[in-house]
Amino acid sequence: MIFHSVTFDLDGTLLDTIADLAEGCRLMLDEIGAPPRSPVEVHSFVGKGMAVLVERCLTHDRPPGAEQLQVAIASFQRHYAAVNGKFCRIYQNVVPGLDAWQASGVKMGVVTNKPAMFTEALLERMGLAGYFDVIVSGDTTPHKKPHPEPILHACRLFGVPPRRNLHVGDSANDILAARAAGSPAFCVPYGYNEGKPVDSADCDALVSDLLAAYRQALTFQDLPNK
Repeated sequence: MIFHSVTFDLDGTLLDTIADLAEGCRLMLDEIGAPPRSPVEVHSFVGKGMAVLVERCLTHDRPPGAEQLQVAIASFQRHYAAVNGKFCRIYQNVVPGLDAWQASGVKMGVVTNKPAMFTEALLERMGLAGYFDVIVSGDTTPHKKPHPEPILHACRLFGVPPRRNLHVGDSANDILAARAAGSPAFCVPYGYNEGKPVDSADCDALVSDLLAAYRQALTFQDLPNK
């Protein structure tokens, strides 16, 4: 295999966390007296981190004020911490896929926009933490995806050139971050994409799940030039 490491997005790629996120948003909105949001709306709001999720929940005719947003973020943090992993499920073929990647000997990591206070606890609760050598959360570096820095940071921790790292995600944020970092990007079609489904033309491979991603990686030949 040409890859020396692989990084995975978390929400929408490894785990279906929408039910947890929707419940955290429901409790937050109820506490601050804001109009409710449906799970479908919350689904479309996920992708650029916790603060953006909360801001999108509060935005109707205009965005919330700074003070209202900070109060809402603090409320969401409390409520989401209580439900994080409670209603979550592991996507089909994630565990067999991770087992295959692990058996191949490549280094493995998570690169997510979710804050570290939720990321590590969630991976532990779902029994996945032991697969990963590196975890890069939304507040690990100064920038979140689609900025390349989270993937570049993971590659530095791996000691692997970015072009030898494969990033697997579910949205344009993952594709843009990987492209800018110089890493190939595979995408799964089932996750959270802010209402913009990924297309096979946008990434290096559109794969049905993580096991398919592993099989595709075995035959993948094209690498970025950088």
